[in-house]
Amino acid sequence: MDKVKVAVIGPGNIGSDLMYKILRSRHLEMALMTGIIESEGIKRARGLGIKTSTAGVQAVLEDKDIKIVFDATGAKPHLQHAPLLKEAGKIAIDLTPAAVGPYVVPCVNLDQVKAEPNLNMVTCGGQATVPIVYAINRAAGARYAEIVACIASKSAGPGTRQNIDEFTQTTAKALTVVGGAQKGKAIIILNPAEPPIMMTNTVYVEVERPDEQAIRTSVEAMVKEIQSYVPGYQLRVPPLLDGNKVTTIIQVEGAGDFLPRYSGNLDIITSAAVAVAEKLAQKILAGEVAA
Repeated sequence: MDKVKVAVIGPGNIGSDLMYKILRSRHLEMALMTGIIESEGIKRARGLGIKTSTAGVQAVLEDKDIKIVFDATGAKPHLQHAPLLKEAGKIAIDLTPAAVGPYVVPCVNLDQVKAEPNLNMVTCGGQATVPIVYAINRAAGARYAEIVACIASKSAGPGTRQNIDEFTQTTAKALTVVGGAQKGKAIIILNPAEPPIMMTNTVYVEVERPDEQAIRTSVEAMVKEIQSYVPGYQLRVPPLLDGNKVTTIIQVEGAGDFLPRYSGNLDIITSAAVAVAEKLAQKILAGEVAA
């Protein structure tokens, strides 16, 4: 089967996990791993027979066969990469909180995804909670949504720590733009507990039409959709209604491809990004999108 060549910029934890997921893809070919220093991630990719570079985004720009690029660096670097990738005619899948392009949450709006020059994967917290807010909104109307993403401190690398402000701002905006809430707020907590905790997301929503059964049915259906690409996604506490306030808790366990299973916060965004790339690759291979 033909495959679409892709590259990963940023050979850290997220980039390495992406690499392993791409390697088993039916439609994606891992053509390049690039960074700016000779890192462990670069050595790891080279050891698997993958072409590597320390020229950063420049290495991607020089390879005309690469069609889709995963950017797993940081918000500030991506702001520099985005216009360069667009000019080179490559589709950027942004795993940083830079939010240059439209937000994409596969189980909510993947069917509407077009070959935009830049697609933003929101944040790990956004991928975990926006679908739940969307599910509650379609069942009962969401006036206000607030999420608290609690992750293991060990699963928060330098990129996550440097982008805390962007994380909260981007996630909060996605709760409204994609989730449908009239107003949103996001909080992230890095928990240093040992052994490390699984990613846990608490979702609070103030609804317009309180109906616990309708809300539960909608949320449970959404959870099943997410599990199609993130098997470790679980409804830990089903939606509970108190007046017009809904509370529910989600737990995310990673697949363990490269990252520890407690790093569900990273696994959910890499899984979502690959799901989006798969969809785009199928459109490219079918001739629906110019390659």
